[in-house]
Amino acid sequence: MEYKLYNGSGKLCCKGCSRQDNKLNTYDWLADIPGNAEECEMVEVQFKNTRKGYYRNSNKIQLEKGDVVAVEATPGHDIGVVTLTGRLVPLQMRKSNLKADAEIKRIYRKAKPVDMEKFNEAKAKEHATMIRARQIALNLNLNMKIGDVEYQGDGNKAIFYYIADERVDFRQLIKVLADAFRVRIEMKQIGARQEAGRIGGIGPCGRELCCATWMTSFVSVSTSAARFQDISLNPQKLAGQCAKLKCCMNYEVDCYVEAQKRLPSKEIELETKDGTFYFFKADILSNQISYSTDKSFPANLVTISGKRAFEIIAMNKKGMKPDNLQEAEERQEPKKATDLLEQESVTRFDRGRNHKEGNNASRNRKKKKGGIKPVEQIVENGNHLQNPESNKKTKDNHPVNNNRNRQSREQSNKNRQSGKEQNIETGANKEQKQEQKKHVIRERSSKAGRNVNHEEKRNKNNEKSVQE
Repeated sequence: MEYKLYNGSGKLCCKGCSRQDNKLNTYDWLADIPGNAEECEMVEVQFKNTRKGYYRNSNKIQLEKGDVVAVEATPGHDIGVVTLTGRLVPLQMRKSNLKADAEIKRIYRKAKPVDMEKFNEAKAKEHATMIRARQIALNLNLNMKIGDVEYQGDGNKAIFYYIADERVDFRQLIKVLADAFRVRIEMKQIGARQEAGRIGGIGPCGRELCCATWMTSFVSVSTSAARFQDISLNPQKLAGQCAKLKCCMNYEVDCYVEAQKRLPSKEIELETKDGTFYFFKADILSNQISYSTDKSFPANLVTISGKRAFEIIAMNKKGMKPDNLQEAEERQEPKKATDLLEQESVTRFDRGRNHKEGNNASRNRKKKKGGIKPVEQIVENGNHLQNPESNKKTKDNHPVNNNRNRQSREQSNKNRQSGKEQNIETGANKEQKQEQKKHVIRERSSKAGRNVNHEEKRNKNNEKSVQE
C-alpha cells in the first residue's frame, strides 16, 4: 500500500525505522532516496542483543531493513537481521573503529526455512547451556561469572560471555565445556556495563537503559562528575543497574564545568560592614550563590549573583567594604501579609466593580454640582486642558478659536433673551389667572348677597301676616 503526502515531499517513508525488539538501532534518514541501497555494498547485520557485524553484499542481493540473512562465519554460517544499508554503513563502520584492512566477510543469501529451523533449535538450548556452564565453572573454583551464551545460527559454535575482575585461566573450562556440549567454544570477556546492555531493563528515569538502546562505547565515569553537578555522593543513588556509576552523569558535566568558571571560588570570604560572609551553596546553572554568616551551619543566608560576588571581592581587595551583599536595587521589601481566604471569596470580583461604579457616581455628582463649565475648560480632541487660563491667550489669537468663542457667545445671548421672553409670558399668564379668580369670587359673593336679601324680605312678609 502506498501512502501519499500532499506537502510536496512525495511518499511517506517508514523504511528508516527499525523493529522495536532490536537494540542499538540506527535511523536511516536516507532510506527514501532512490538508489541509496545500491550505492554501497556494505550491510550492517545485527545478531543476538547488541552484537553487530558488517558484511559485503557481493552477490548483489536486494536487501532492506528487517531482512533475515545467512552470513559467513568460522565455521559454517550465522543468522542475523539487516539493520542498515546504503551510504550510512561506512559512517557506522568508521564510528565503530573498524580497520580498513580488516577481513570483511560476505552475505550468502536470505535465510531459508531450513536455516530458521536450525537457528530456533540452537537458540532454545542457550539458557540451559548457561546454567550448566555456571555449575562447571563453580566446580573448577574459577572466579568468574558466565553472563550469557549465544549459539551460532547453524548450531556448530557457542560464544560464552563472562565477567571477571581478574585474569582467569579457563583452558580447563574450555575442555570440559567442549566435552559436555559437543560444539566449538569461544570465550568473550565483557564488563558490567556490556552485561547490563545485553540483559536490558528500565532505568530510574523511566526509560529503557541507554546501554541497551543506543550506546556503543562506554566512557569511564568518575565521582568528580557528581561533584561538579552538586550531586550527593550516595552510592545507592549514583549506581545504575550494573552496580557502576551511571553513564548519564557524563552527559551534562561539560556544561556545569563551563558554568562553574563564572562563579568565584568557595574559599573566598566576603567582607561587608554587617560582617563576614562564608560560602554556603551555589546554583551553578542560574549563576546564584548563597552566603552564610557562619561556616558550620546556615545562618542569615543571603543569595546574590556571581557578578555581584566578583564586585564585592574587587572592593575588598581595594580595602573597601559595602554596606550589604545585595545591591540597592535588589533589596527586597518585606512582603505584606495576605489573606488567603479572601482570594477564594465569591464576591471578590464585585468589590472592584462597585469601587469603579462609586468613582463614576462621585464624578457625575461633581459635574452636576459644578453646572455649566466655561468655554475655556472644554475638552478638545480628547485632551483635557489642565491650565485653561494659561492657554486662554493662545486660543483667542487663533482664528478658529475666535469663531468658536463668538458662536458660543451668540448662542448664550439667544438663550438669555429666550429665557427673558419666557419669563414675561409666564408673568402675563399669571396675572390673567389671578383676575379670573377674583371675578369668580365676586360673582359668588354677589349671588350670596342676593339670596340673603330675598330671605330677609320673606321673613318680613311672614311677620306682617302673623300680626294681621
